[in-house]
Amino acid sequence: MAEAQRLQLPIISDEEEAKEENPAVNVNATNREITVSRSGKYKRWLRVVLYTIFLLCGQSVATLLGRLYYEKGGNSKWLAALVQLAGFPILLPFYCMPTRKMFNDLNASLTETKQPSFFKLVLVYVSIGLLIAGNCFLYSVGMQYLPVSTITLISASQLAFNAFFSYFLNSQKFTPFMINSLVLLTISSVLLVFQDNSARLAGVSHGQYAAGFICTIFGTAGTGLFLALQQLAFRKVVKRQTFTDVMDMIIFPSLIASSAILVGFLASGDWKGLNREMKEYELGNFSYVMILLWTAICWAVLAIGAVGLVFEVSALFYNAISVFGLPIVPIIAVFVFHDKMDGIKVISMVLAIWGFISYVYQHYLDDYKSKTEKGKTSGNL
Repeated sequence: MAEAQRLQLPIISDEEEAKEENPAVNVNATNREITVSRSGKYKRWLRVVLYTIFLLCGQSVATLLGRLYYEKGGNSKWLAALVQLAGFPILLPFYCMPTRKMFNDLNASLTETKQPSFFKLVLVYVSIGLLIAGNCFLYSVGMQYLPVSTITLISASQLAFNAFFSYFLNSQKFTPFMINSLVLLTISSVLLVFQDNSARLAGVSHGQYAAGFICTIFGTAGTGLFLALQQLAFRKVVKRQTFTDVMDMIIFPSLIASSAILVGFLASGDWKGLNREMKEYELGNFSYVMILLWTAICWAVLAIGAVGLVFEVSALFYNAISVFGLPIVPIIAVFVFHDKMDGIKVISMVLAIWGFISYVYQHYLDDYKSKTEKGKTSGNL
């Protein structure tokens, strides 16, 4: 490093002498800096657009393919849960990203802390991984017995559950906008209970519909708890948010969750009926394999989009994009699976979007306040 610094000194000196002798050099250098800056900005927003497409497409297609698996003859809840997690190895190349070191150095310099203990990290990864496994299985039960549009609208309440658990675990303050969000998202989910029998899938009994509804609610609550626990883990155990730390918090719990679901899949004996299930699948053997494969890939693509948006912009922007993605699946499901979009679902969707916007706006205010305080602190220094 010292050698590199010594090599740079003559270059800087020569440039300064050239600028003094010829002012045009200074102008050209400034123009080059502006061009590079604009080029970098365009590339950054191109990545943001790409990650947004990954997020919206991954979320929508993965959900629709998950329902298609059951619609055409699939029955294994454990397999449906496994494909939600099995694509996580696609994220491994992110460890080799050129910007990884930049994010690590920047965030590490802001929060200088010692490396957390190995035992604590393992405990965190295992706990969160098992929670994720449980959530995925509960969602797979809901996917089997509920229309896609209903599942999507119920899942919107995860922000309400996240705020609830964060109140106890992370000292989350309940502001008027936050309370408004909680009330709207809760009402949005409760309204779906009052749908008539025509909203149920063909061949699904009242008991199965109730089981699917309850499992989806618990899965959504589990997701809210997972987000709160993840925030708590970063605050109390990891105590920093470098790129590597965030990727570790995604990869290792996903590995634990995949392993847990795989054990359940083997222990349940579902694997014994896969050959028959594949042969009897309405769309054929090849389509059966492709649906499962692309479901796993789409969940991984969603994760790539989420991670990319968080690091290129912010978690707030990621939540904002989710707002616009909310109506996509229910609308597509009306045409693909002939889901009925009655008045209750429309009202539920509007309330859910309203609740999302209220939630995101509160986080925008918190983020703006935090940046303002940091700016004042820097100015005083």
